[in-house]
Order: sequence, then structure tokens, then C-alpha cells
Amino acid sequence: MSIEQNLITTPVTADLLHGHLDVEETAHGLLPHRLPAWARRQIPDDLLSVAEAQPSGVRLAFRTSATTVCLDTLPTKRVYQGFPPPPDGVYDLLVDGRLTARATVDGGNLRTITDMRTQTAEFTPGPAGTARFTGLPTGEKDIEIWLPHAEITEVIALRTDAPVGPARDRGRRKWLHHGSSISHGSNAVSPSTIWPALAASAGDVELINLGFGGSAQVDPFTARAMRDTPADLISLKLGINVVNSDAMRLRAFAPAVHGFLDTIREGHPTTPLLLVSPILCPTHENTPGPLMPDLSGGTLMFKATGDPAETAAGRLTLTIIRDVLADIVDQRSAEDPDLHHLDGLDLYGERDHDVFPLPDGIHPGPEGHRRIGENFARLVFADNGPFARTDQPPGPR
Repeated sequence: MSIEQNLITTPVTADLLHGHLDVEETAHGLLPHRLPAWARRQIPDDLLSVAEAQPSGVRLAFRTSATTVCLDTLPTKRVYQGFPPPPDGVYDLLVDGRLTARATVDGGNLRTITDMRTQTAEFTPGPAGTARFTGLPTGEKDIEIWLPHAEITEVIALRTDAPVGPARDRGRRKWLHHGSSISHGSNAVSPSTIWPALAASAGDVELINLGFGGSAQVDPFTARAMRDTPADLISLKLGINVVNSDAMRLRAFAPAVHGFLDTIREGHPTTPLLLVSPILCPTHENTPGPLMPDLSGGTLMFKATGDPAETAAGRLTLTIIRDVLADIVDQRSAEDPDLHHLDGLDLYGERDHDVFPLPDGIHPGPEGHRRIGENFARLVFADNGPFARTDQPPGPR
């Protein structure tokens, strides 16, 4: 008889999940979502529909003395036609806040992207599988299992060799963050090592990550979802997707950002709110979008296809976006002292790029994620930062 036959099965319910805004009951189990159902009905494309269902920042949290933990899931994996399949999504297990073990799940559904420009895809169903963790430390402990950040994951059951109870309430502040694929975790190794997760750990806060690959488009439904989500800290990292999709001109972008901020302030009038401009991306610093895949070298890279001369007619670049966002915060801060600005170049600028260049021309690699997370924690969660704890004495100024 195998050890797994003697494990205690705990159905996964919504109270075991953290970092999500909604859950959907499926034929297999629970599918966590990072946008509520009413917002999902307003999504205009498959790119965001897939991104919000990928559980970046979503984790199971519980307390147990178990040394063996198995999580049954049905993943939906994404591959690009003509390219080798990416590695299976990683499940990170943390014990009392420390990364202790990793696992993957074989099998699962397959979503094959047949046209990267249109995101046309073919779906092939597959079997469920199990993420297995053995040899964990003995004794009572808090466990978190971070779900793969870029792999849609239906959670079926939790199986352990000791009973499971609710995680302890650590009294941590709740940080609600919205951003692009970089915040989503593109090119990171695992879900607890995407830059927002690293920053959250350093800042001792609970993360709700609304980083959506290709889809930080200043969408009103995202603003309303953030307005309605309880949070102690809020940040917005905007700009890169507006440029690389060529979604807006200057005339539309600035009022859209004002409206996004207005909507959030309806639900969070005095919550610390940080507006972050894009990190360095040479591809789009002075060249507008749209962004297109470049397959000429045999590996997936990206190139900007816009004309820099057209910025005079209102087409956007990252350089322009940074100036616009800084001006918006400057305009509003007299009446909104809890609104703050962070230049993305302070998170990842030329010096960082020299050491940790962008592997595909757009997204940071694992070292880049760590650098961004460290810089965010240093600049934002430190005693003098906009997210400093107000119940602690301030540091030197």
C-alpha cells in the first residue's frame, strides 16, 4: 500500500485560497480568478481572459504538522506552435515564509497558440495530476503553496499525512498591485520569485497580484475591481502595454489614467496609492508600437514597428509615458497627499540592464525580477517610502 493511500483528503475551498478575487466551480474543482465574474464578462480578448485565469500570486495557505503534502490539480499549459514547449509550471511550497520545496504537475490540458499575432489557439484536453512534496519539516507550521504564475490551474484536492487547519492571521497589510506581464511574472523561474512576490515578502505584506500579461490597458473594469477590493496599499504599474499594443494616443492616455485613479479613489479615498512608470525597455524607449514577435534568430524576440517621427502626432513611447505619469501625480498630489509616484527607471534602469539584460528584449529574466523586487522593497516599503508602516517610528529624513 502506498503512502498516498493513507493521506487525509481535504477538499479545496475558497477559504484555503489567497491572492484571488473570485473562484469558479468547475467539473474538476475550483478555478481561481484574478478578476470578478462581472469584469470577466467585459473582457474584449482571449489574451486577458487567459492572463487573469493564470493564478499569478495565488496560493493555498494552511497550518499543519504534515510532512507529506500532495495537491491534485488540472493545469492548462500553453505552447507556441513551432517552438519547443516551455517547462511545466512550478509549484512553490513555503514553510513559515521560507521557500522549502518545488514540484510540477505532469499532463493537463494543452492550449496551442497557432498565431501569436491574433492569439488564435487550439485546445486539447488532458488528465489531472499531482504536485507532491515529501520530507517536510516536522511540527506545526504554516504552509503556502504558490500556484504556477503562467499556467491556468484548477485545484481539486489537498492530501496530507496530518490534519489541515486555517493559516494563522499574521496581521499583515494587504497590497493590491496591477501591472503588465512583468508584474505577471514573465520569464521568472517560479511563482514566489516573480518580482511582486519577492517585494511582498521583503515588505511583510499579503499580495494580491493583478499583473496581466499584455493587458495593463487602463481598463475601466480593472479599476472598478480594484475599487471594490479591500486593500491597505495599492500600486499601479502602467504604460508598457499601452505602448506595445499601440492602444492609445497621448490625448486619450492621460485622461484615461486620471479616470482610473478617480475610480480607485471612490473605494479607497485615503489608501496609499503608488503610480509606477515603466522600467527601462530599449525596444520602446523612443519607438512606438505595435510590438511584433521576431522569429528571425530562431528564438522568440520582440521588436517595435512604429515610427518615432509619429510621436509628434501623439503616438506613445515609454519616454513620453514616464513624463505623463509624473505630471499626473504632480497635478493631483496637492489634493491627494496619499498619491505617490515612482519612476520605473529606479526599479530597473540602464545600470540594471547592463548587468541583467532583457532576454527577449521586453521581459526581465530571473535575476532581473530579483533586482526589481529588491529595489521596490528598498524604495517603497522602507521607513521613508510611500508604503512605510505608520505604526512604526519614522527613520531619519
